[in-house]
Amino acid sequence: MFTLFSRLLATSRRETRPLLVLALPICGAQLAQAGMSVADVMMTGRLSATDLAAVSVGSSLWMPLMLFMTGTLMGLTPIVAQLLGGQRTAEIRPNVHQALWVALVLGAMAALLLWFAVQPIFRLMDVPEEVASRSAAYLSAVAFGMPGAALFQALRAFSDGMNHTRPSLWISLIGLGVNIPSNYVLIYGGDGLTALLGEWLPAWIQALPALGALGCGIATALSLWTMSLAMALYTRRAPAYREVSLWHSPSPPRWRLIGELLHVGLPIGVAIFVEVTLFTLIALFIASLGEVTVAAHQVALNYTSILFMLPLALSMALTVRVGNTLGQQRPVYARQVAWFGIVVSVAVALFNSALLWLTAKPVIGLYTHDLEVQRLALSLVLLAMIYQVSDSLQVNLAGALRGYKDTRIIMVITLASYWLVGLAGGHWLGTRGVTGLIEPMGVHGYWVGLIAGLTAAALLLGMRLQRISRRVAEGEQHGLETN
Repeated sequence: MFTLFSRLLATSRRETRPLLVLALPICGAQLAQAGMSVADVMMTGRLSATDLAAVSVGSSLWMPLMLFMTGTLMGLTPIVAQLLGGQRTAEIRPNVHQALWVALVLGAMAALLLWFAVQPIFRLMDVPEEVASRSAAYLSAVAFGMPGAALFQALRAFSDGMNHTRPSLWISLIGLGVNIPSNYVLIYGGDGLTALLGEWLPAWIQALPALGALGCGIATALSLWTMSLAMALYTRRAPAYREVSLWHSPSPPRWRLIGELLHVGLPIGVAIFVEVTLFTLIALFIASLGEVTVAAHQVALNYTSILFMLPLALSMALTVRVGNTLGQQRPVYARQVAWFGIVVSVAVALFNSALLWLTAKPVIGLYTHDLEVQRLALSLVLLAMIYQVSDSLQVNLAGALRGYKDTRIIMVITLASYWLVGLAGGHWLGTRGVTGLIEPMGVHGYWVGLIAGLTAAALLLGMRLQRISRRVAEGEQHGLETN
């Protein structure tokens, strides 16, 4: 026991600062990108309820595609991290080039889906005609930005793997800086600019049309391409990437390298997609429980999602640190790094729980003045305090496993835990309860299901990390790929 404690203390002295240096900019970048969605909702909501509904419905379709692309391209991060740790920098450039080819294909496929597949989905969902029309226009504009979004995520994964996470923060802030003013101009048109700046504006500016949801989509596409081009320019000019020479001698598609990337990345993309659809389906089930319940659920979920950014950022940083250490052929220390990251994740979770306890009531008051909604949201936030530990644990255990390139098992565990335990169990508790013991719990049942699903995922991922880290530390070469 004393030996274990001393090892953990020694690891903490060496790893705390590198982990935080990597994680904090990632957290900032995630918050900046979330800020774009918040700006879209707030600014379209001020124009009309129809435009707000159109953007909300549209976002529920393109965001899962975006997250699937992001997850798939995240497979590049551990590849680059291991190559960098092993000082095999010459091999980094062709791997990144393959990721860029994959990004172009994924971006083009996402754009085609948004152009041609949304109307049948709207008809299936019985979306009102006017909302469907404006949402389709919004998505047709966003579609132009999807290749740019995919390219940005590929370059971001490369930069993160190189231990440079600050560029994604600054460039995400640039994207937010483009999004807000272009939103204002395109959503509100000349009337909005005149109301803001006065009648002195030229007549042609005052005559600009208010595009509503369509304008919001155009602004989103502009932001995504701005971020992509800025990241490309930065990786070309910055001295930190000079050794890689990323933009010299473009590599044609190499199927072996593409296969390795997809082998690592696709399970990540599927796991993230499954998680997103879980929350979407829960929202659909809860919709039948009334406006107050829906509002309280969304308020509690939105607030806790913001706090989740820190554990998520830590997990992405942990992927890099574990990958770097494995690349240096230090499997024993990689195991120590992985488990130290898990200890830190517990500390972060306890901090988030304390923050929820102290701030829940005043923060919920900022979202709504409805006392009934406030009371219900507060009860859900109290449940959220319980799952902070398991949620932080499962995402960081997954981050450590990504560092080992052991991603397929994450997908399997996610599917089983989220859908079978989280969704099915939550739906059963919410609608039926436990016969003879517990009455149907409504929205609270779904949140108890979430707690159970996240806890199951954390336990299973912990068992997997224990097994894989021990195997690799003991020198079994096949450990990285074994399922």
